[in-house]
This record gives sequence, C-alpha cells and structure tokens, in this order.
Amino acid sequence: MNQRSLSGIRILVGRARHQASTLSAELRQLGATVLEIPFIEIRKPRSFRPLDAALKNLNDYDWLILTSVNGVEAMWQRIEKLRIKKKNLENLRVAAIGPATKSAIGKRGTKVDVVPKEYVAESVVRSLRRRVKGKRVLLVRATVARDVIPRELRKAGARVDVVEAYETVIPKSSRTRLKAILKNPRRRPHVVTFTSSSTARNFVALLKGSRIDARSVGVLTASIGPITSATLRELGIPVVMEARQFTIPGLVAAIVNALGAEEE
Repeated sequence: MNQRSLSGIRILVGRARHQASTLSAELRQLGATVLEIPFIEIRKPRSFRPLDAALKNLNDYDWLILTSVNGVEAMWQRIEKLRIKKKNLENLRVAAIGPATKSAIGKRGTKVDVVPKEYVAESVVRSLRRRVKGKRVLLVRATVARDVIPRELRKAGARVDVVEAYETVIPKSSRTRLKAILKNPRRRPHVVTFTSSSTARNFVALLKGSRIDARSVGVLTASIGPITSATLRELGIPVVMEARQFTIPGLVAAIVNALGAEEE
C-alpha cells in the first residue's frame, strides 16, 4: 500500500476507546485523518459468578471457545484473580474465532487448536461440529451475542455452557460529538468504519432523536465482514466497502482498494 494512499481522507473509527489505536495507527500511516468517537464501551458483566464458577471447574470441560479479544482479556483477569493455575488449562482444547483472538490467547501461554477459515460464528460451528459430540464446551463471550455457536453445537451433541465475561454498552458521551461532526461539512468524515454488529447498531442509536438520518448522512461505510454488513443493511445503511479478510488489516485494505479505484 502507498504510504499516502489515504491522504486527505477523513475516517471515523468507532471502536471502543482502548481498541481504537491499532486501526487508527494503520490508517494514519496511509495518510488518513482519523477521528475517534467510540460507538461501543466495554464494561464488566453484572456478575462474575457464572464465569468464576466455570473457571474453578475447568477440568470438567473438553473445549473452550473464545470469540473476541475482550473475552480473552476478561477471562484471564478472572483467572489471575482466582489464582487458577496454568495446568488447569492444559487438558482443554481451545478454539479462537480469529487471528487477533488467537494472538491474545497465545500471549497468555495457552495453545489454540482451532481457528476457523472465516472469522465468524458460522465458521466456528463448521470447524467444531464433528469434534464435539458428547463433549462439554465452555463458551466465553459478551452479555449480548448471537446464539449461533451454542445452538448449533448443541444440535451436534455437545453440552454447552455459555458464560458472560463482559458487556457492551452505548457510550452516552459520544452522542453530542458524533452529531456535531456529522453536521459540520468541514469535519464530517468521508468514511465511517464498523468493526462489529454492535458498532453498527450503536451508531444508529447514538443518532436517535436527532435530525441526522444515519442512512443518508453522505458518508461511505466500511465493514469488517459479512455479519456486520448484514446488520448495517438491516438498519437501512448501504455497505460500500467490506473486508475480504475479516480483520483490521483486511478492513484497511478494503478502504484503500475502494478509494483507490474511485480516484483512477
């Protein structure tokens, strides 16, 4: 990629504040002007009791499935707090939804056995369906999440326990800032990035009650993958760019490819 291939392009990054830096840095390296307004905030769940109970009984499980970096971080914080020893994880087979999640698990010294070809829930199911019959599976995830994995793995004969490690909420402080930049032609982004279905839904929620229509604010949308794109379309927002690889580098590549094609 040309180091200045996004020069003069304003891009709004709506990831949670502690996660925005990676995407923002890659875009800035390509010359983009990055605006950061989080559409999502990560918080502790209302109770850690279900997660703690599962972690204290890891020996009862055959498989552990983690679907996000946030889930990895939240789970290991509890592991450290509960002083659970690394050997308790050694007999578990571990599945990670994508390379970022796999990397976060690896940094904790735990081996990942399965990463699906596509980084979505349906691909996790395809990777595990034939391996989990009669097995006990622990799925660690957000409070609000799609039920594809537990539903389909139970159909395949697994006993699945779903525990919540964190919850995602709408950051109210972003509402005023988001409306202000979308109203101002000099500050309005050319592109808005969406890295999950939650960011798409929250973007619309943040604009609710204003005169700004999320479907016609005159900006281009960039989606990290097909599930996020489907959510955007359900909300009536057209998807202009979609990553071929459902990762942050894949999202950046989609933006560069789309805008480069327009400039030719």
